[in-house]
Amino acid sequence: MSQSCFVMKCGGSTLAALPDAFFLDLKKLQDEGIVPVIVHGGGPAISDTLGKLGIETEFVNGLRKTNEAVLDVVEMVLSGQINKQIVRRIAQVGAKALGLSGVDGGLIAAKPVANASEVGLVGEVTYVDSAIIRGVVDMGYMPVIAPVGLGEGAQRYNINADTAAGAVASHLGVERMIVVTDVPGIMKTVDGEKRVLPIVTVAEIEQMIAGGDIYGGMIPKVRAAIDCIQGAVSEVVIVSGTEPEVLSKVLRGDTVGTRIQR
Repeated sequence: MSQSCFVMKCGGSTLAALPDAFFLDLKKLQDEGIVPVIVHGGGPAISDTLGKLGIETEFVNGLRKTNEAVLDVVEMVLSGQINKQIVRRIAQVGAKALGLSGVDGGLIAAKPVANASEVGLVGEVTYVDSAIIRGVVDMGYMPVIAPVGLGEGAQRYNINADTAAGAVASHLGVERMIVVTDVPGIMKTVDGEKRVLPIVTVAEIEQMIAGGDIYGGMIPKVRAAIDCIQGAVSEVVIVSGTEPEVLSKVLRGDTVGTRIQR
């Protein structure tokens, strides 16, 4: 592949709220031959649609309990709604993106997670066909991937977006993954003032969770980031999408957000 890539994970609701400047930064990187491979989630939108349809939804240890009816909605919202919304936002700034789901061309292969008896049709990634991603990049498009996978007998699986992003990054062989959120990074109170920690290790994160420095909604975010450190991926950077030119800054090596290292 002639161009270099990096993997970016973003929640669907976070992406929808990002300013045009963020998408212009994506275009600039693409023009420079550094192509973002985007893996997105969409939990809040899925929950919202399930609610409107009167389908009950529940979570077991952070994973959505998924049956075929829930899966229909997951696929509809992720692949049909959010994926295309992101592609449109990228097109609005004059960049080129191609929306895919893990089902397309067998891009993401999956098998049931270990606790499938509790959570149903939730998958863990067994393989990512990186040749498809490279082909899309070589054609001049940014891949935008919805985390639905295919297993034996063409069974669909709902895959956690962070897990999918980590697997995509691993199979592509990128060293760094960027997680775009609505927070500026991992914060710690130092001398009565909240500050963003520039670098933390996985061990330090576990200590901060135990000590209460990392709490609430930030716990799943950092645990998900840690899950992305697999294979070739040695570093995950958590940044806020509202920071100007945040992706360019990370790729230049500027101090922005929090770098989580092995």
